[in-house]
Amino acid sequence: MVKLGKTIPAGDLFELDESSSIPIWLQLKNRFIYLITSGFYLPGDQLPTVRGLAAEVEVNYNTVSKVYQSLEEDGYIISKRRQGAFVADVSDKPGVDAAVTAEIITAEYLQRCQELGMSLEDVDAQFTAALVAAKAKREREQGADYAQEAGGSRGRIVHFPGSEDDSAERSVGNGA
Repeated sequence: MVKLGKTIPAGDLFELDESSSIPIWLQLKNRFIYLITSGFYLPGDQLPTVRGLAAEVEVNYNTVSKVYQSLEEDGYIISKRRQGAFVADVSDKPGVDAAVTAEIITAEYLQRCQELGMSLEDVDAQFTAALVAAKAKREREQGADYAQEAGGSRGRIVHFPGSEDDSAERSVGNGA
């Protein structure tokens, strides 16, 4: 678990696509850069341990270690022996913000898709489909969260005044 005022499972922060042509270590590194440059991780925040993150996102220890080494070489994090890895202050680093990072990742995505032989139209269709699916997933998850907050029921029973038996009950909101 990553702790930043609240506990967030690392699996929720780092969704990795094993079927992607982008290597897992690079997906993980790009996500860290995004989380740092977008302000999710603040300077001085301690990152999860290499072993802990590897276990939570179910990747090899060496993969996470490679990511942390690369992030340190690029100036995003500082490793302190026996204390862990901490987010560096990147505010003065040129071109470091979420929009620039997203632009870099998008350019890499386009390049890799074209290397696979996809036309720009194919890339557009693929990306649009993935975006639609991601939005639908988010809506389903938000709907599930709403249902849990509402007591987990999909409908409610309405009792009509003046009814003396259960035959006047109607189920509302669940298609019945």
